[in-house]
Amino acid sequence: MSKKKNNSAGSLKGFILLVIIIAAALYLYQNNDTARSASLKQQVEQTVDNATQYVEKISEDAKENKQKDIASKLEIPVSTQKRDEIRLTRTAFTISYNNFYKTPNWVAWELTRQETSGNEERKNKFLPDPDLPEPRVEHSDYTHSGYDRGHMAPAADMKWSEKAMQESFYMSNICPQNQKLNRDDWGDLEEECRRWAKKYGSIYIACGPIYDSPTPKRIGQHKVAVPDRFFKVILIYNRKNPVAMGFLFNNKAGHNKLEKYMVSVDSVESVTGLDFFSRLPDKVENQIEAIVPALLP
Repeated sequence: MSKKKNNSAGSLKGFILLVIIIAAALYLYQNNDTARSASLKQQVEQTVDNATQYVEKISEDAKENKQKDIASKLEIPVSTQKRDEIRLTRTAFTISYNNFYKTPNWVAWELTRQETSGNEERKNKFLPDPDLPEPRVEHSDYTHSGYDRGHMAPAADMKWSEKAMQESFYMSNICPQNQKLNRDDWGDLEEECRRWAKKYGSIYIACGPIYDSPTPKRIGQHKVAVPDRFFKVILIYNRKNPVAMGFLFNNKAGHNKLEKYMVSVDSVESVTGLDFFSRLPDKVENQIEAIVPALLP
């Protein structure tokens, strides 16, 4: 796609210049006066120079617009297999909700440097999602279950907006999560994401549950499915060499270094049936998703 656009810009530039040169040559031929021809030649050269600058500006604008187009909704994964889905667009994130499991398929968002700070306080008020069909998962479904109400898009990423903070506590953004995992290793990765967003300006994140069993354990009156594992993928595109990191966590206590959970994004895709960061140029996507990079400092 990128190559085609560049070729198109080059062809347009050449075509415009060719038209100008032909027009000038015809004019010179029809006005064969030496003094006037010299003056006209100078005018033509200036016109060609102006046209060249104009075409180059068009080309640069096209490149800039292409980068903006790539970055737009870059965090949204594409499903490669059929699944139950209700798509919900929130202030700060997007949810693909699975009404069979009563948990999200995935939650995705862009986290910017500006969004890592704010004065909005954590509400701790979990609510049924008003945009889902009834019966809806409630706060009480997790009570005495032994599992935390584990945020997918974390509340600490929402300090910049009262509405975003409230929506992060909708039960559609929550999964049954091992208490120690939620408060230790999973939380550690959330902290790292905020640090990377501050350092690089913006990052793209998608995460969610993984069900290895067709009949997972269920909790609560509304039979919320308990995930076997969780995934998180992170793209840092705003740097000279883009980096994509994948993580897989078993839904149990770990207390390990984050490197222990790192895998390639391709590996996460094979487990989840999701295509991440598909708006990237294919060459870039294939290259960065095939490897397990070093954990960024």
